[in-house]
Amino acid sequence: MNRRQTDILAGVIELYTKSALPVGSEALLSRFKFPVSAATVRNDMAALEEEGYLYQPHVSSGRIPTDKGYRFYIEHGMKEETLSKEEEAQLKKELLVLEARNARLARTTAKLLSTLSGSLAVSGVVNRDEFYDFGMKELIEEPEFRELDEVCRLVEALDSIDEKLDQLLLKMKDGEIQIFIGAENPIKEISNCSMMVSPYRNADGDRGVLAIIGPKRMRYAKNKSLLEYMRRMIGGSGGTLLLVVFSQCSENF
Repeated sequence: MNRRQTDILAGVIELYTKSALPVGSEALLSRFKFPVSAATVRNDMAALEEEGYLYQPHVSSGRIPTDKGYRFYIEHGMKEETLSKEEEAQLKKELLVLEARNARLARTTAKLLSTLSGSLAVSGVVNRDEFYDFGMKELIEEPEFRELDEVCRLVEALDSIDEKLDQLLLKMKDGEIQIFIGAENPIKEISNCSMMVSPYRNADGDRGVLAIIGPKRMRYAKNKSLLEYMRRMIGGSGGTLLLVVFSQCSENF
């Protein structure tokens, strides 16, 4: 894949993340001003499709990323994204208030993360087997959640999320972030979604985990920065936290 094709793939992912609609060459040229003709962009998109990085759901439509396309983007094309000062300040303020009040950190953290991510957030304390969730309404209003069986699979996964992640954590190191896309997802009930997972240890040596489960068109860079910041904050707060953030799942290809 050459540099222009890498940029075109990243452009398709950016536009598809925002719209959930197939992306065409004209939309790419309008947004990114590639110094080539629309025909050249279409040829590059066709080449990316032939190589398995893009998918055309209908003959007359634009294209959307495949699992392989997202994987290449994450490993080679994704730029780092940091939280805004306002977002960091909000997180820090809320967590410090909770610590001062000795409040139930897991419950309020789930609510806070749901607000910031616009996703369904689930949090829990590992050694207490205590879990909370927020944001289901926002989740099922997204365009990917038109099918009832998608919701049913998500609910089924929530019922045993602690057991499923326990098995995954045995294979992971504290502080790392792993991203699973589509069929890579170890939670098979939501294998058409992406999942980001990051275990950590707090100041007392207890182990927790942060994760985000959402659509393949999720904001990977933004969600990664959220996980990293929350891991740093919660890791030093003395609580053992298992946090999972769900967002809307992607369509089946």
